[in-house]
Amino acid sequence: MRVLTRFLSTLLSTSLSAVLFTAGSASPAMAGSGPAPAAVDVTYQRASFHQGRAEGVAPGRTLSFARPVGTTVYTDALGTKTWEYARWTGTERQIGFAATEAVASWNADVPAGSWLQVEMRGRNSTGQTKWYVLGRWSYAEGDILRTSVPSQGDDNGYVSVDTFVAADDRPITSYQLRLTLYRTPGSHVVPKVRALGAMASAAPDRATVPVSPGGAAWGVELNVPRRSQNVHAGHYPEWDGGGEAWCSPTSTTMVLGYWGKWPSAQDTAWVDPADPDPEVDYAARYTYDHDYEGAGNWPFNTAYAGRYGMEGFVTRLRSLTEMERLIAAGIPVVTSQSFKKEELPGAGYSTNGHLMVIIGFTATGDVIANDPASPNDDAVRHVYPRANFENVWLRGSSSRGVVYVIHPPNRPLPPTTPGLPANW
Repeated sequence: MRVLTRFLSTLLSTSLSAVLFTAGSASPAMAGSGPAPAAVDVTYQRASFHQGRAEGVAPGRTLSFARPVGTTVYTDALGTKTWEYARWTGTERQIGFAATEAVASWNADVPAGSWLQVEMRGRNSTGQTKWYVLGRWSYAEGDILRTSVPSQGDDNGYVSVDTFVAADDRPITSYQLRLTLYRTPGSHVVPKVRALGAMASAAPDRATVPVSPGGAAWGVELNVPRRSQNVHAGHYPEWDGGGEAWCSPTSTTMVLGYWGKWPSAQDTAWVDPADPDPEVDYAARYTYDHDYEGAGNWPFNTAYAGRYGMEGFVTRLRSLTEMERLIAAGIPVVTSQSFKKEELPGAGYSTNGHLMVIIGFTATGDVIANDPASPNDDAVRHVYPRANFENVWLRGSSSRGVVYVIHPPNRPLPPTTPGLPANW
């Protein structure tokens, strides 16, 4: 389960009562060639490492540690350690609209003895904000605890786990990213970042969302392996205990399995042999956010996919019409949504934050999902009515269209929606 912290935090900060809106009636999906009305302003921009300020890093198609430019002392539950670091600061990127949120994503090779930190600062009507930490990332255990950073709020906004949320009266119109690579002093470890980007958006607070036209992927179903989160209930409480808590790593695992990129039997040798799907336990362990105390950190999941050489990032889609572009190109998509039981026929449960994998569409445009909130692997495939699914996925009380896009570097993404800012 990924609790929709952005929504809940906003309600708390404005002292409003939490409300889950009931899906309104919608007409059946109709085939069509044009995109749905753009109710969401969103853009995803990849960083160019050739542009910006390089301090001790070697910029190129990737960004790697070349020489230290300083040292710092870092303390967490593992102790106090000294690290040497190198840094890259990107140029200021114009968004093109007033954005209320931003999420950074990265793919990196971070060997034992190294880690990285991603920061962002924006520009609003009052000037430039401070730098906000959007994640401290490590694969290895024993160097630092992989973590988001709490309590960063000020007059310009705050960070909700992995998302910068602008203050109501201070949306941002541009941003910069800063990436710092750390390693053990005097070592020859070379952390390397293969991709970095940010999604900036202004998603409206809609109670209901109209169904979008489609047709590009109707009748397409991708052969994505099925994995249930529920068969892991009670597993490894140190990583949030499986079951309801593991929808995100289970969904990420299904997509990696589709691309043939699961951990090896040697990697998962530590998992209890009675476990039916050890690759899910493995993903939960290596996506776990030690401050959030869960495996549902969005960019930590796409960064975990990068461990297998994949390209992965977090963005928002505007409609199922856009989703169909990716499915038609053979790329499954992980979605985030919340709903009451009666709002999504066929689900059989309620949730205040859940992830699943969209693997295709029926011949009439309904959504085919590998939903990990199922009693076993065989039961994971579900068909959800198009109008109901689109509503609970895109509306204001949900995550408003958030997705993970994960694909191999040699599998290009399809063109984005013509006439709208690119969101992948």
